[in-house]
Amino acid sequence: MEQESKEKLAPVSSLVTVFENSRTPGAAIKVSKLEAERHLPGYSLTPSAEPWKESHVGESLGSEPRTVSRRYLNSLKNKLSSGAWRKSCQPEIHPGPGTQMPEEKRIVQELLETEKAYVARLHLLDQVFFQELLREARSSKAFPEDVVRLIFSNISSIYQFHAQFFLPELQWRLDDWTATPRIGDVIQKLAPFLKMYSEYVKNFERAAELLATWTDKSAPFQEVITRIQSSEASGSLTLQHHMLEPVQRIPRYELLLKEYIQKLPAQAPDRADAQKALDMIFSAAQHSNSAITEMERLQDLWEVYQRLGLEDDIVDPSNTLLREGPVLKISFRRSDPMERYLFLFNNMLLYCVPKVIQVGAHFQVRTRIDVAGMKVRELTDAEFPHSFLVSGKQRTLELQARSQEEMISWMQACQAAIDQIEKRNETFKAAVQGPEGDTQEQELQSEELGLRAPQWVRDKMVTMCMRCKEPFNALTRRRHHCRACGYVVCAKCSDYRAELKYDDNRPNRVCFHCYTFLTGSVLPEDKEDRRRGILEKGSAAGSEQSLMCSFLQLVGDKWGKSGPRGWCVIPQDDPLVLYIYAAPQDMRAHTSIPLLGYQVTAGTQADPRLFQLQQSGQLYTFKAETEELRDRWVKAMERAASGWSPGRPDDGDLSD
Repeated sequence: MEQESKEKLAPVSSLVTVFENSRTPGAAIKVSKLEAERHLPGYSLTPSAEPWKESHVGESLGSEPRTVSRRYLNSLKNKLSSGAWRKSCQPEIHPGPGTQMPEEKRIVQELLETEKAYVARLHLLDQVFFQELLREARSSKAFPEDVVRLIFSNISSIYQFHAQFFLPELQWRLDDWTATPRIGDVIQKLAPFLKMYSEYVKNFERAAELLATWTDKSAPFQEVITRIQSSEASGSLTLQHHMLEPVQRIPRYELLLKEYIQKLPAQAPDRADAQKALDMIFSAAQHSNSAITEMERLQDLWEVYQRLGLEDDIVDPSNTLLREGPVLKISFRRSDPMERYLFLFNNMLLYCVPKVIQVGAHFQVRTRIDVAGMKVRELTDAEFPHSFLVSGKQRTLELQARSQEEMISWMQACQAAIDQIEKRNETFKAAVQGPEGDTQEQELQSEELGLRAPQWVRDKMVTMCMRCKEPFNALTRRRHHCRACGYVVCAKCSDYRAELKYDDNRPNRVCFHCYTFLTGSVLPEDKEDRRRGILEKGSAAGSEQSLMCSFLQLVGDKWGKSGPRGWCVIPQDDPLVLYIYAAPQDMRAHTSIPLLGYQVTAGTQADPRLFQLQQSGQLYTFKAETEELRDRWVKAMERAASGWSPGRPDDGDLSD
């Protein structure tokens, strides 16, 4: 049985030999045409004296290699649901004369044969393209190593998984098919690891862009790729087409496994395991599809922000673009409507004017209307048909669509966004209702405002600011109480001070509404241009809200001669920043250090408890109480410096 297994794996070894030999120009190819065509389905490996002169190869290996567009990537989720790909990729399996292979075994055989070809292509990507480009980057310094690593993402992990685990398991099971005619248990065991594909799929478009950029930018980069692409092992296909293979692989598993279940007899012992394995494969496919969808959403959102000029108060990666398009603005002063453009997001409506000279931004934002509190309704105006009204806290607009259908579509989109905001605010509405459902008058009467202490709304009764209705969190938006009305508000809405008579006319924190009433000022002059720093935090994170926290001694002149101790925290909600507090109970950090990109060095012979953070001339030195605590801090900071974020179940808390 062992000899038979070695014989069945021989073709893959031969293909690996082809790839290894192809890494140097002019190397001899040891695999015959018949064997190559048998084990690389869908690839034409017919040798030619000058293959690059053939028309279809010329398109692939020309000075401008073909790129795989995002439109094509987007269509994969639909295209791969059909069986059309198998016309070119399905290997031909001919049972011997006088034998009839069971249908389910034939499908398993097909799965094994395509897996052998797939492992060979992964070998080409990881061990040939990837390694050759890394070697050239290190020797010539013509292009950065990081670019090569970004292009190939986690292809090494995918290759090792399939070559060392998935393919051998399939081969061993097929060799022992007579005694164990089942495949569901094998796929069940290995299917969870297929979720690693989501990282590769999410990075695919960026990798394709980097590949195209550096092919044009660097001659040595292009020379390495062209040399490997022209080899017989590459099958006369471009690197991008080989890189597309992992994107397509999981849907192919799903199709083969579906067919396998259909061919199983009704009482087959493998039916339950195979169905469970199919569900796990489907979950992995959904995981990859979700990565594609999120990648596309962020890409589309970024393109919209670029068209709007990347204004600070607009750019937010958590937003969702619901609709955009041109409309006509009905003016109060002019008889003819004006061309305008709307962008409807989940939380705001942007009213824009197209720029005449579209250099950089294509639109100028005239008004931002918050969806919260916005209303929309149709207007009955004979002079301006298909018109509708958008009324918000910031502005009211009379707009005209080009048709009745377009007007209805805009109104439905706006109303859907409003409904979603109101649904999110249900917790807020419930918080200010009494036990019988009637709204409590928590706010003091205007004539009593500031004259007597208000009844404070309890913290646990609200989940968002009672003024701007933005949700609270532990770090960037903490709860505060207005000392005049008692509402629970965020720092932005309560960043004002007014004298309150019930507190002997001492200045107290109040919300904007109360400040306006008590002082008669719309906005304090010294607050008009104030902007908070992006790293400014209003509270310290406790141990239960931290990835790592403990006292550390702050060493060096940067901290003063005394070398004080600081309470250092890496929060769960902000895992790439180190916050340093004077004490664990402090509400505000005195120092914040963004750890991304810092180099972490641990220990010296003089004192092994020391460790340092260093980047671009910045140097921070810390001293832990024990070497074990130092090791945990070094590990946590190295994670943050590399861009790691918590989320995996095996990532434990490192806090002291």
